[in-house]
Amino acid sequence: LIERNKLRLYYGAADTSICLAEFNLESLLDYLLSYKHHGRSIQFSRAKENPIISPLSAHAWESKATFNPGALYDGKRVHLLYRAMSNDNTSVFGYATAKDGVHIDYRSPSPVYLPTEPFEGKQNAGNNSGCEDPRLTKIGRTVYMLYTAYNGADPPRIAFTSIPYSRFNKRDWHWNKPVLISPPGFDNKDACLFPEKFQGKYIILHRMGNDIDIALVARLQFGGDQWLEEQRWFKPRRGFWDSKKVGAAAAPIKTRHGWILFYHGVSDDAIYRVGAALLALKNPTHIIARTNRPLFEPETSYEKTGQIANVVFPCGAVAIGDTIYLYYGGGDRVVGVATMPVKTVLTELKRS
Repeated sequence: LIERNKLRLYYGAADTSICLAEFNLESLLDYLLSYKHHGRSIQFSRAKENPIISPLSAHAWESKATFNPGALYDGKRVHLLYRAMSNDNTSVFGYATAKDGVHIDYRSPSPVYLPTEPFEGKQNAGNNSGCEDPRLTKIGRTVYMLYTAYNGADPPRIAFTSIPYSRFNKRDWHWNKPVLISPPGFDNKDACLFPEKFQGKYIILHRMGNDIDIALVARLQFGGDQWLEEQRWFKPRRGFWDSKKVGAAAAPIKTRHGWILFYHGVSDDAIYRVGAALLALKNPTHIIARTNRPLFEPETSYEKTGQIANVVFPCGAVAIGDTIYLYYGGGDRVVGVATMPVKTVLTELKRS
């Protein structure tokens, strides 16, 4: 039965009881009238300047690829730490800034972060190794970075480091010694840190397997065998654009309606797309909504081709005024940026 904007479904449960389920009719029809057949979904707008960062043959350390940038906005400029690959497949981090969020006005001539520990040093010549996919979060006077550490032999793991904001802002790249925070023997990636505590604890999102896991930790001091727990929190959806795998993109963005978390989803046909979830303001472990349709997907040549085809992979998202700036890797080779008004993201989440 339909009553106002609700569809009521009466059903038998276990051939024992009569039960009732209710659906939001508008959301159900929106899903049934798929964007594949009835027009496009709301999409991020690419900057016409894309790609804003590309490999430089003059720099051996970033001659093969520059992609998957973490981002931090300080009210004056956007700071970008991007993954850079050399021709021997070693990954380091480069640095660039953009006062308007789009046009690069500074780019470091040398790496600002190098693999220094055995867990990220190259074990086998020619294999991928190093520091990958940084996510940045500023809390107080400290910038925290979570990234994927890989030595080319063992499963990739999550590494954690930090730097005083005063040094970060002055480009004085003296990072604290990195430590591993995910357990050995398990592939773990896509980690980011919430900018605020919940119930006196820090929230870290990560991916062990195909889900986004959530971990609450009392302190940002790791060592020994203190590993992130695997608590499955945000899962792929069969039949959707995020049916195979999901991973957090960047630290969530706070709005008065809730926290916006952008994430990448991989479909059964291996296409990487981007969606969003809305988390409760006072309890961000509670998921209010997630987009039924992707907000961003590969369309351009630099996204459809590259080291891996059909990839848009964001590791940074910031709000400048009323606009979201999403920084992503295209085709695992270049850096792009796309924008969308905050209210548009919230509208699409409300529809979902």
